[in-house]
Amino acid sequence: MKGLDDFEILLRDVQSLNDFPADIVLTPDTEFPPDQRHLQIRTDKQISQALILRSMVARQCANVLQDYFGFTEIETPLLFKSTSEGAREFIVPTRRKGLAYALPQSPQQFKQTLMSSGFLKYYQFAKCFRDEDLRADRQPEFTQLDLEASFTRGEYIMNIVEHLICEVWKDTLSIALPDHFPRLTYEEAMSRYGSDKPDLRSSIQTFSKVDYLLPSDLISKITSLTKPTVEAMIVPLETTPQDAREFISSFLDSPNAKPFHDNPDGGPGVFIYDSSKPLQGLSAFGFEAMEAMESQFELKDGYLVILQARKNIPFTGGSTSLGNLRTAIQNAAIDRHYLEPYSWRVFRPLWVTHFPLFSPPDPSEPGQGGNADLASTHHPFTSPKSAEDVDLLLKEPTKAVGDHYDLVINGEEIGGGSRRIHHAQMQEFIFRDILKMDDERITEFSHLLEALRAGCPPHAGIALGFDRLVAMIHSSKIEKKVSLRDVIAFPKSGKGDDLMMKSPGTMSEEVLETYHLKLR
Repeated sequence: MKGLDDFEILLRDVQSLNDFPADIVLTPDTEFPPDQRHLQIRTDKQISQALILRSMVARQCANVLQDYFGFTEIETPLLFKSTSEGAREFIVPTRRKGLAYALPQSPQQFKQTLMSSGFLKYYQFAKCFRDEDLRADRQPEFTQLDLEASFTRGEYIMNIVEHLICEVWKDTLSIALPDHFPRLTYEEAMSRYGSDKPDLRSSIQTFSKVDYLLPSDLISKITSLTKPTVEAMIVPLETTPQDAREFISSFLDSPNAKPFHDNPDGGPGVFIYDSSKPLQGLSAFGFEAMEAMESQFELKDGYLVILQARKNIPFTGGSTSLGNLRTAIQNAAIDRHYLEPYSWRVFRPLWVTHFPLFSPPDPSEPGQGGNADLASTHHPFTSPKSAEDVDLLLKEPTKAVGDHYDLVINGEEIGGGSRRIHHAQMQEFIFRDILKMDDERITEFSHLLEALRAGCPPHAGIALGFDRLVAMIHSSKIEKKVSLRDVIAFPKSGKGDDLMMKSPGTMSEEVLETYHLKLR
């Protein structure tokens, strides 16, 4: 195709189709605020490119799922009802007194019902809504690439997603990912990296349990716990011991380190490997422990040796204090050029599997509303992993493992899925006997129990965070970190407001009366 400079244009007439107001200043350097989103999109090429990229990725995902794997796109309703899935919902009042819709947290119950309806493979780009505290990586309404398949297990779903992600990365970034992604169990991820979504690009070594090596007086200096687990993290700083000492002192004195000092299990014990010092700067370890650490970790001058104690109990939650410290120190060291910065074209996908089926409830989340001191780790529809885990439901449900799998890329959770419970009796047993939900709560799910009771086949699925997926690709293309707001046409602010459309809006007395509402 010829470039535009190959043509000459003879201008005969110019007609204005609309006026551009004089009070809007437009220069190449003008940056418009969020309440002028239309001008942001018009003038910021990165935003418009992100929206074009989003359209391209959506089309490609649809083509792969439909043409290659035979999925059927089916839309599910946005006006649902309130059910105790685990997240806080948005309520939509109606003019019928006492009745309200809820916007869906996800299409989970609809897609499981579709599996009971005879569809073998379903997908959609689903709008989801959660009324939760917002951060840069959260929006009150977001898009999931949602899929489900009957007569299958999670392995098939993971294979589909691997193929899909590889195709998208190849076409948008010209990057070849491995055909199959590595896998870690939840226990492995938490013990090695202190996170259930580890960033495998990091040069910080995996954690090692070292309490058996350490003298008791050293352990007592870093924690008041009795018989704790003590883990070591080695940070391979590329600098001198003197610069490493200045770096870590500055980091520990910064506000970013406050959560680590306030850790009730004890703050981090930090040592700098220095061959010019007695016992290489590890004199507190004693000779035998120092030699063992040298041999195990191949320490070099300037390396940080960080000890962190924790209770000797099974892992819960998404990260440990040492895992959070790993991320914070990695970022700080990259800023000081003591660790290599991450390449925008390096991606390390993995699957994290074998999550606990139940976890202690999070006081900041509504949970499933049961009376047990337990909540479903992901949602109450996840199937136990094996027959042994089904047996554990009767004996020790906290030890039961779920058939759940998370897709993690570069430390970000891109998606999560599971094999579902497809027997009504098992599902009701989870509701009633494990989560201790009362009859009223269980009745919220009567439609799903009825669908399962009608001979629902085994099924599994996943939901990919489509906004996050596009943001990751866009960041790589422009070599700049972007937030979810940068890849959504009309995003919400950190407070959940649409600053251009001025929503949410106030409710007049007339509206309140129409919907039988009163303000307290």
